[in-house]
This record gives sequence, C-alpha cells and structure tokens, in this order.
Amino acid sequence: MLKPIIRLVTCGSVDDGKSTLIGRLLVETDSVPSDTILAAQTVRRTGSNIKAGDIDFSLLTDGLEAEREQGITIDVAYRSMFLKNGRRLIIADAPGHEQYTRNMVVAASRSDIALILIDATRGIRTQTLRHLTICSLLKVTRIALVINKLDAVGFDEGIFNQLSSELKPSLDRLGITDFEFIPVSALAGDNVARSSENFPWYSGPTLLEYVQEWPAEATVANAPRLTVQMVNRADNFRGLSGTVFGGVIRQGDEVVVLPSRAKATVARLVTFDGDQPEAADQTATTLVLEPDVDATRGDVVELADRATIPADRFSANLVWLNESELIHSRSYFLIAGSKQVGAIVTSIRHVLNINNGDHESARTLQANEIGLVEIATDSPIALSPYAANRFNGNFILVDRLTMETVGAGMIEHSLRRSGNVSEQRYAIDQTARATQKGQVAKVIWFTGLSGSGKSTVANALEQKLFDLGIHSYVLDGDNLRLGLNKDLGFTEEDRAENVRRVSEVAHLMTDAGLVVLVALVSPFERDRKQAKALFAEGEFAEVWVKTPAEVCVERDPKGLYKKAAAGQLPNMTGVGQGYEAPTDADLVIDGTMDVAENVDRLLAEFF
Repeated sequence: MLKPIIRLVTCGSVDDGKSTLIGRLLVETDSVPSDTILAAQTVRRTGSNIKAGDIDFSLLTDGLEAEREQGITIDVAYRSMFLKNGRRLIIADAPGHEQYTRNMVVAASRSDIALILIDATRGIRTQTLRHLTICSLLKVTRIALVINKLDAVGFDEGIFNQLSSELKPSLDRLGITDFEFIPVSALAGDNVARSSENFPWYSGPTLLEYVQEWPAEATVANAPRLTVQMVNRADNFRGLSGTVFGGVIRQGDEVVVLPSRAKATVARLVTFDGDQPEAADQTATTLVLEPDVDATRGDVVELADRATIPADRFSANLVWLNESELIHSRSYFLIAGSKQVGAIVTSIRHVLNINNGDHESARTLQANEIGLVEIATDSPIALSPYAANRFNGNFILVDRLTMETVGAGMIEHSLRRSGNVSEQRYAIDQTARATQKGQVAKVIWFTGLSGSGKSTVANALEQKLFDLGIHSYVLDGDNLRLGLNKDLGFTEEDRAENVRRVSEVAHLMTDAGLVVLVALVSPFERDRKQAKALFAEGEFAEVWVKTPAEVCVERDPKGLYKKAAAGQLPNMTGVGQGYEAPTDADLVIDGTMDVAENVDRLLAEFF
C-alpha cells in the first residue's frame, strides 16, 4: 500500500532558486489556483528583472510580506499537490539564510525527501554542506541534488559533472546512498516536470519523476508509542489521549506507561468515530487502560514486551540554533513531544566540521554548529536512538529564561552509566532532620556585584541566627573557589558551573536540615533560576544586594576593580562582563545601608 503523503523539504543557500523551482513545479502540475498565478504575473519583487506578463514563480511560495520585500525566504512555506500515482506531496520551502537554520531543521525533521539546490553559477557553498549534513543527521531517506541555473552557463555538461564530483565525497562521508544529481533550469522549466532537449547528455529522471518514484516505506510495526497529550476524563471513562506513531496498538495489548513503568492492558481505543479495535500509525486515539494506572501529560505508552528503558543520560547530535553560544553546565528545558524536563549538557565530545567531516574539539557550540554532546536530564525520560525511530528520538532545548528554542537534538544512544546509578532513599529525611533542630531548612541566596556587601550581610545574619539557636552555614563564593571550585575560572561557562556546584551543595545542606546562606556574585539570571529549580516551593529565597557600581568600585575590598581597570581581569563582573540584575528577587536590600538594619529586614522577611 502506498504511503498517502510524501513530505519534501527544499534546502540550499540564498538565491539558489528554491522558491522559483517549487513555484515552477506547482504550476506545471496544475497545483496553483488561476488567481494566484495571475497575481504572480502582476506583482514584482523589488529589483526584479522578470518581464511583464511572465510568472514570478518564487512568489507562489513566499507567504510573508518581508520575504517579498527582501527577496528571501524567512519562514517555512508549505504547499501541497497531488502526484499522478495518487500520493499527496507536501512541499516545505525552507529558508536559505544561515540565521534561519532553525526553520530548516524543523522542516527537515518530518521530511521523507530533501531537495538540495546548487546554483551552477556559484558552486557549492557552506550552507549547501550544512543543509546536507543536517538532512543526513535527520535521516531524510532520499536526497535530490538539483543543480540549477544551468541555462546561465549554456547547459554545460562539464559544470554539472564538476559539481557532482565535488559533492560526491560529502555524500560518501555522510553515508547517504539514495541520491540523484538532477540538472535543471527552474526559471525556464527544463527538466523540472518534463525532460528537456537542452540536456541531451542527461538520461536520468526529471525532478518530478524522482520524487514520484520514491518507494513506499513499510510501516514500522514493531515499536508503536503514544505520547500522552492529555488525560481525558469523560463521563464514563478515563483515558490517555495522543497520537500513535511507529506501529499499531490493538485492543488487548499489554502496555507499559513510562517513565513509571506501570503495566496495564488496553481495554478500549476511543476515537472521534467511536470505539475501534486498533489504532494505526499516525492515528489520534484515546487509550482506556485496565487497571486505570496513574499517568500525566508527557508520559509515554508503549507495548510492554518492547518498551524503551527510560534514562537520564544520553549521547546526542545537537544543532545549536541560538546566537548566544551553548554553555554546558547551564540548565535548559529539554522538550520531547509533550514531555518537558530540565537538562544540562555535561560534555561536548566534538564539533562537526561540515566542510570535511572532521571531528574537532570544542568547549562550546556557536550558532548553527553541529556537535556530539552528552546530556543529563533531571529525571528519566523514554527516548530512543533517532536512527531507529525518528519520532521517539528527537528533542529540542529551550532557554529557561527567554523560552527560546536554542538547540535541536537527535539521540544517538543512552549512556550505560544512566542505568548504573539510582537514588537511594533513607529513613531519615529533610523534615526529620530539620524538626530535630527545631527549624525550617531553607536557602537565602545573596547576589550582587563584587563589593556590594553580600558576604558582610551573610556573616552578620549567620551571627544573629547562631544567637537565636538556628543551625546555619555560609557558602561563600571566594571560599569555595579555594577548594571545591578551584579548577574554575570566570568565563560565562565556568560561572555557570560554579553556580551549579554551589546550588547542589546548598541542596545537600538543606536536606541535612540547615539554613544555608549563599554569598555568590552569580551574575546571570538563568543560572540563578536553575539553582532555584532544585528546591521545593518556599525553600529558596533570592536576595539582591543592590549597591551602586560606583560604591562597589570605591570599596574594592579585594582590589579587583583596580585589576580590571588595568586589563588584568577581562571577565570582571560589571566591568568586562555584564551583571543581570534580578527581575523577581524575593527581597532587595540596599548595600549602602547599615548592616544591622539589613539583617533585621532579613529576619523579619524569612524567619
């Protein structure tokens, strides 16, 4: 049975002719309404040299006004057409600009075929290789390497052969086996939907023929999964709603809910059309389980005899999409389907050189770089190797502060150490330890510029708490850098790791029932939010010691500002490196006020 839908993504550099090619294909297969064609005959881009009355095919796929004004594709434009064999083809026209790589990744992640354009007048460019590499990582099964604008070079066979030869090593290196080099002129229509006399030296398929001949994929019937989108509570049942991917789930199947690993049997499959005996691949359904096991949005339902083992450590290929570099040890949200967990990139194994395939060492990833990384999640999550299942093995990373998507990842495998380490629970817990001391465990996190008075206020507060019989401890940034954190510098990456370690120590000390006072510059808000996320509601209070920078410079208790002024401390907070003031601190105190007054405010607020 033929797959009813084929998804195709167009890739390549800016001005390689992607939009023109797709527009031409749509027109020549009668897939565009006549009024849309009429508009493309009358509307012109700024600087367009297309003759009056001729169709500007590129306008047929550009949906944003900004795209028409700039003559580029920004968003992914989706167009649909039916092929002669009855299949429906959905075309995703992806942007060519490097800054919009994220849009291209999204489009390619669901595509069966990639169409990568090369401008015959410009040759192979970096973005061509980047898109080819991404399509390989995303396991796009068929790739058409379309060499366009051959009309501009006299339909020269030599240029076609030269560009084909230049790309062949990259195809071999990436393990791409189903590909075809296709010569075309998108503007003139040569070899797009019909063979052209201008290519007497070419005997291969036209672009349309190559797409239509894509073999039907056999449905993966051995690993069905449903990611819970919502818990459906109807009058007569409670079910888990979502879409089945990767196979068929049938009434009577024994399933397991992950990550809890609770087992149950599928009692009913409820759809919009009523109860069904089974739910096929890519079918929306509601599973009614017996017994009615506990589950929530983001959980996964799989067949019990072939279920994924949840893990919290993974190796993954990561495409970095943000202008700010990847900071490992900084916590991000990992989102896979409807599941969201905190995650940290613990290691960057290498960055991929897209020009020659070399694996190069790196401490970070820059925008649009691709690297092999190791990721640790806050809790186990059921992710499969991407090569085995595209739906189960992909994820995105989201910045905790801005909620921007910063990375797109494909799981290579879970790490063995994930299954070798498990949490040990003891009879005496935090509540018991704190009750024994007659207090409530908590963290007071002091942040502010160097010289603002954080340590001074923390010291005075601890003395007062000691007099009151409250068991407390100060974690001071400088003291920790003499021991636990002596290996860390002051780059943004090292500061993130510094905050991570200190917050983990503070978490252990609150588990011991103590009141923990942290005096740490901690200049970046996302790192402070990461620290807060470790603690239960009400256990963590952020205090901003707000002291004017000029006062801090005047105090300069450690001589750091003098060194920074002399160029000896390039990463000095407030001088060479920015300080992100808290936007929602639990308390703001004035570092120029009397210390005793500030301590009284702290006692009144938190004790």
